[in-house]
Parts: sequence; C-alpha cells; structure tokens
Amino acid sequence: MATLLASALAVGAHHLANLSGRRVEPILLGSFVFLQATISTFLRFFPKLKARYDYGLLVFILTFSLISVSGFRDDEILELAYKRVSTIMIGGCACVVISIVICPVWAGEDLHNLIALDIEKLGNFLEGFGDEYFKSTGEAETKDDKKYLEGYKSVLDSKTSEESLANFAAWEPGHGRFQFRHPWKQYLKVATLARECACRIESLNGYLNADIQVSSEVRSRTQEACTNMSIESGKALKELSFAIKKMVQPSSADSHIENAKSAAKNLKSLLKSGLWEDIDVLKVIPGITVASILDEVVKFTENIAESVHELASKAQFKSVEPTVLPEKLHSGQPQNSKSTQMVNRFHFVVNVRESTMAATPRENSSAPKANKHNMEV
Repeated sequence: MATLLASALAVGAHHLANLSGRRVEPILLGSFVFLQATISTFLRFFPKLKARYDYGLLVFILTFSLISVSGFRDDEILELAYKRVSTIMIGGCACVVISIVICPVWAGEDLHNLIALDIEKLGNFLEGFGDEYFKSTGEAETKDDKKYLEGYKSVLDSKTSEESLANFAAWEPGHGRFQFRHPWKQYLKVATLARECACRIESLNGYLNADIQVSSEVRSRTQEACTNMSIESGKALKELSFAIKKMVQPSSADSHIENAKSAAKNLKSLLKSGLWEDIDVLKVIPGITVASILDEVVKFTENIAESVHELASKAQFKSVEPTVLPEKLHSGQPQNSKSTQMVNRFHFVVNVRESTMAATPRENSSAPKANKHNMEV
C-alpha cells in the first residue's frame, strides 16, 4: 500500500512540477521530496504508528523520492512507476506464499509458546525457592542443580520480542488453533504481569546468595508458611503455563492459588502474634522482608491467573474433561458388564447396597447378599 500510494503521488508531483517549466521544476521536486520526507519521518515518532507502520512509512519515503527525482532525468516516469510497483508486488506475493504455504513461520504461535514458557520459568523458581532458602548451610549443590533458579531472568528482558511478535501476529490470517481476530493483546497483558512478578522474584533471588544473618528462630517459625506460599504459587503458575500450551481452561490452578493465599494469611497472623519481642530486630528484618515479597508474589500469581482466565474466555479454550465418575455411576443402579469394565479400567468403584423396610419377601430372602459391601476393580 505504501508503494502504490507513493507511486501515485510521485507521478502527480512530477506532472505538477513539469507544468511549471524547466527552471522551476527542480525546485518544486526538491520541495515535494523534502515536505513528504519531513511529514513521514515525523509520523514515525508516534508510538502506535511506529509499532505497526514504521516499515511502510520508510518504503513510502523511498518510493516517492525514487520516482519523483528519477522522473526529472527520465521522461518515462510511468514506465518507471510501473516497474517499481510490479517488482514490489512480485516480491511481496512470493514472500507471502513462501511464508504461509511452503515454509510457514507464524509469529502468533511463537508468541503463544513464549508466554507459556515464561510463566513456567517463574513457576520453576518458586517451586524450588523454599527449599533453597531454608536449606541447611552444610548442603552443597552444583551449578547444574541451580539452573532452574536462573530461568526467570529471560522474562525480565522479553518485552521487546513480545511486542514485536504481537505486532506481526496481528497481520497474520487465521491458522491452526489461532482463528481470525485472536486476542493477541491479551497475551501482552499476561506478559506484563509475568514481568512484574519476575521483578519480585529477582528480589527473592537476592536473598539466596546474600550474606545476611537471619535468626534461626525466625527461620523455623516462618519456614512452613513461606515454603507453602512459594510451592503453591509455583504449582499454580505451572498449571497456568500448561493451560496456555494446551489451550484448555486453567481451572486446575485455582486450588493452588487458594492454598497459597491461606498460607499467606497464616503468616500474617503469625507476624502479628508478637512472638518477635525477644529477638534482635536486625535479624528479624530479612526474614520479614522475604515473607512480604512472597505475599506480593501470591497476589501477582492471582492476577496472572485472572488474566489467563480472561484469555481463555476470549480465545475459547477447550474445557477439561472431568476426571471423576459421574454421579449416576455411584447411585447403586445396575450397570451392564461392558460399561462396568470401561469404568473399572481407570477407577475403583465401591457399590454399597442396602435392603429397605418395604422390600418384598422375595427380596428379603436375598437380603444377606444385598447387605454385602463389594469392592470391584
């Protein structure tokens, strides 16, 4: 579109300058080139235009200048414009066909996988933070054992690549699991929350290698709550990552978030109980700071979960099949042998049958059998 528009305007500028005579023609052409280049360059400074149309504006400047100035020495300006447009169309069509049909490369899919991977990295750190922070001083670990504690750092610097992929994805047609008008902007919202959570994790990582003495009593009192907050938040983030990868509803993460919030509530109650009066304040502050940062991590985990739920709703993620038996299979009603075998292949089914007071004499005769509790596999 930039090539077509610039070619048309350049031809018009050439004809307008040609009508003014040979002396004024170069002055007008130079003025036209300067004016359009100034306006186009100024428009490139607008963030929204620069994000989506920067390359188009650059091509517009190049094409207008090429055709209008070349027309001053060459009267075959229409032929020049035709060649310029035709080469652009041939190259553009070849690029689109190769990128979609022959060797498809989808920015949307890359963005989808990148967001899921970033959230998983945060979950890996949080799952291992509790044990790493409260471990005994005599334990030794190699660098390979701590690689999962460094993965979150790539999340801090992922903003540029995420915005670039989202911009490219907005121009792509529907493909595979990603239909037309897929909510790519919602991915950026999830990514922003993930980066903010990664900033808190960066603070937590500073306390792993810090030479700050923390009272052993403070550690022992806060260890259980802090470890539960960290582990449950990590599990929730990994469940959210899995839900994004598989494009399913992230309902499995809700229970972990509730557990993390419950642990945070217990920790707050512990901090308000006044158990720290006999301990040196300088040895209490580091432990309280870690607990406070973990509390913020829990809140960010909840925000990420809400954003992923919104993404799942807009993108119409699939619902997860229930993993428990339907109620009618436990109602005590007789099932045929085929259906019982299919169910019993995956579950233990306990059938409890009891006789009632209104049973017939024939039913009472079989009551001893009916009162038995059978375990079927």
